[in-house]
Amino acid sequence: MILKITCTDTKGLIYKVTKCLYEAGLNIVKNDEYVDTDVNRFFMRTEYEGNEGGDAILERLKSLLPKDAKIKLTPDRRRRIILMASKEHHCLSDIVNRCENDDLQADIQCVISNHEVLRKSAARYDIPFYFIDHRKYSRQDHEKKILEVIDQYDIDYIILAKYMRILSSDFVQKYRNRMINIHHSFLPAFKGARPYNQAYMRGVKVIGASAHFVSEDLDEGPIIEQDTIRVHHGYSPREMAKAGKDVEKIVLARALDLVFQEKVFIQGNKTIVF
Repeated sequence: MILKITCTDTKGLIYKVTKCLYEAGLNIVKNDEYVDTDVNRFFMRTEYEGNEGGDAILERLKSLLPKDAKIKLTPDRRRRIILMASKEHHCLSDIVNRCENDDLQADIQCVISNHEVLRKSAARYDIPFYFIDHRKYSRQDHEKKILEVIDQYDIDYIILAKYMRILSSDFVQKYRNRMINIHHSFLPAFKGARPYNQAYMRGVKVIGASAHFVSEDLDEGPIIEQDTIRVHHGYSPREMAKAGKDVEKIVLARALDLVFQEKVFIQGNKTIVF
């Protein structure tokens, strides 16, 4: 089991939590903690073994910890995800391969796309594919069609694997902190459309990718993982985009692994990652 706690920082929190688990006959196999001194906030992630009922542990911890404590107890299981993508296959194919080979602990429920291009990629692994053409509907109706598909599944997360449409605030709010996007730049630089063109015009020497939770503000959500690669003056925007594909899929995969293992806390507009 994985126990995550965040609350106001006070003395003795680690002692109280570990003592509670010890008295329940549970064995801690890994523990991480951090205090954000700017906001006096405590974060703790604990992996433990044992058969004690989760409800009893939660009730006991609630009685011991500050009243503002947020406590989450998660079994070690595969996450249920939906992939949304447009035309580019590199992130989608990488996630599918990692899930199939157990490098990512997730089961893909379906793929939703606003283009037909990726149907073959989904069919290769017998993953249901839903083509919802954005050209046939208003933005509101297009999102309604997407929601009708999503509502057919019991999911943990929606992954925007190069889905090149801006989603409305209402859509984002419905899945707040449950949507993860890969953006092809090292945020906060070069937000929005055509970041490789922006990077080219600025003559940058490194390009990168950022995986983040989706918020109402475009490319402003809490960042989970980032990385960069070097480029030089001879790279065209197209060559930058080609080179960037590798770092995009690696960053997204690393971010998903962290989230699926419950190693990520969201604090305001940033993350604490263990």
